[in-house]
Amino acid sequence: MSAFVIDAFDFGRSNGHRDGMLPVAQMTRLGKDCADDSGDIAWSIDGALTSHGYAALTVAVSGTVQLVCQRCLTPFAYEIDSSTVLVLGKDDDEADQIEAMLDDESIDVIVGSRTCDMGELIEDEALLALPHVPKHDVCPDTKLLDALKVDKPSPFAALKDAKADTPN
Repeated sequence: MSAFVIDAFDFGRSNGHRDGMLPVAQMTRLGKDCADDSGDIAWSIDGALTSHGYAALTVAVSGTVQLVCQRCLTPFAYEIDSSTVLVLGKDDDEADQIEAMLDDESIDVIVGSRTCDMGELIEDEALLALPHVPKHDVCPDTKLLDALKVDKPSPFAALKDAKADTPN
């Protein structure tokens, strides 16, 4: 992936803005969760300061990726559309203090960096936007599933019959 590195603290303090497109093919971790590496992810990163004066980044991603349905095992298009606010702490202790002070589950606090690889943050956001179990709302073709569901007699039915035949 063609990475770009920024000073995340300066980017937040200066209200920086960058946006662009990244091909799924350039995001190796995301590609491993997809049926193929087609598609592009549109991204934007906006810097800001919180009301408490901490640098923050808003990372937004959107686009279509191909996932494999876990019900019918066929690929399907999945729309990613996600945005996360990341407040930056200078180290683990400060990040923990900020998180306790903000007490807001919708805001993530991370340890920032003066050499922050924004490509990694973009890919992280795209990965977090994927469903835990990808599946169609309604599978379009169930022939593969139907082939697996062959009407076989239950092995327990044979045990029930055997038990009925034995004298008490």
